[in-house]
Amino acid sequence: MKPVRLLPWVAVAAALTAPRWLPQRVVALRGKVFELVNGDDAITLPNERFGPDRFREVYSHPAAGGRSEGAGLSDLFWYWLSPGPEVHQEHLEAGPRYDDVARTTQRFLAGSSDALSATAARCAAKVLDELVPGELSVPRLRDLMMPIWAEFNYELVFGEPCPRRARELIVGNAADVVNALKCTDLRHPRRRARLTRYLRSRVDAGDVVHELPGALSTSEQVHYLQGTFFNTSVVQLSEGMAHLLLVLAQHPHVQRRLADEPGDERYFAHVLDETMRVFPLFGIAHRITTGDIRVDERTTLPRGSVLCFSYPDYHATGHQDPESFDPSRWERLSAKDAAHIPFGVASNRPCPAWRLSPLAMRAVTREVLARFRLESSVRHTRSLPSRGPCVLVRRGTARDTRALLRFLRVRDRWEDVERSVRQLVLGTWMVLDARRQRLAGRHFERLRQQEPPPGCPAHR
Repeated sequence: MKPVRLLPWVAVAAALTAPRWLPQRVVALRGKVFELVNGDDAITLPNERFGPDRFREVYSHPAAGGRSEGAGLSDLFWYWLSPGPEVHQEHLEAGPRYDDVARTTQRFLAGSSDALSATAARCAAKVLDELVPGELSVPRLRDLMMPIWAEFNYELVFGEPCPRRARELIVGNAADVVNALKCTDLRHPRRRARLTRYLRSRVDAGDVVHELPGALSTSEQVHYLQGTFFNTSVVQLSEGMAHLLLVLAQHPHVQRRLADEPGDERYFAHVLDETMRVFPLFGIAHRITTGDIRVDERTTLPRGSVLCFSYPDYHATGHQDPESFDPSRWERLSAKDAAHIPFGVASNRPCPAWRLSPLAMRAVTREVLARFRLESSVRHTRSLPSRGPCVLVRRGTARDTRALLRFLRVRDRWEDVERSVRQLVLGTWMVLDARRQRLAGRHFERLRQQEPPPGCPAHR
């Protein structure tokens, strides 16, 4: 047969097998595009030369503390997180403003474990009973979790139950941020601005339960609340719960044990540690060195270096069969002795919710498992752009879900094809737009222009 006659058959075969090979190739291509457009000469750790022991050493170094200034990646993250990325706790540079913001966040997150668990459980019960009334449903887990964490964070900030209108604004804002971050949609500033205006009215009315950072203006205080509690907190808790519940849906023996023994906190901790080891919320955390870091006799990382810390690669080190999900590995392993930093390293801006998150997630998991049996056949990846489609079967009912699970598997694979191409197109557009706007770069240029010139009295 002549080669030209084979072309249609090759095209058909390529199209039919696209779910197997196209998404991974598009993801790799998207990474290359991001790298080229951002233009940073970043150093990713761990690597062949500097293994996991040096990873933690460099990450913990006092000079690895620069957060935004001097990295092209910062323009992209500020673009995704706006409005107010300059006062977002995650992106503030070290100094009095950061210290003020960090202390304020801790005041909101303080409280007894029992009280925080009870609040999380109450919010989960309210949302689950409202949004999943029937015997069988097929939600996307991240979407189902967002209203729960919107209500939870609202109560932390305002000390009262969350009204429906506020919940819609919070979920709309958080979904817009995370969809843009995953490049499944463009960002919608007007949607986010609606939450900003609502929060401004509450701040002006004096409705916030704790004093807000005094180093910030009122507008900055509003952006601080929006970024910390109604953006990052809602997004990361929803993502974390989607991973945890999807893991349980695909490991029925683990789900069964948690449902049968809801008081076994040690086993839940093992399941959560293993979930966050295999599916860490952070892919890469970047830092900019504020001074030289001597790594060994031959290598010094100069001031201004952009360091990218790869959580998935670090979490995979030191384990047999690191790709497999196995909570039992934590029975003979301590999290503090392993290559395991789901909330970052203690000496370099750890997640402020490191204490709250596990106990609140345990409370929500109990509420879910008390009501439903979970099953899913979709592909589970760290970035989870599918938002975690899952079958929920109300406990006490017998439903044959085999046909539904086959449908979910096929739909998920073909959605992957369309989504990966969409992510490539939208992601490239947003990277270019972020590079054009240079939100972080222009912010630090303005600050430098406001500094008094060397030699003036203010510098003496």
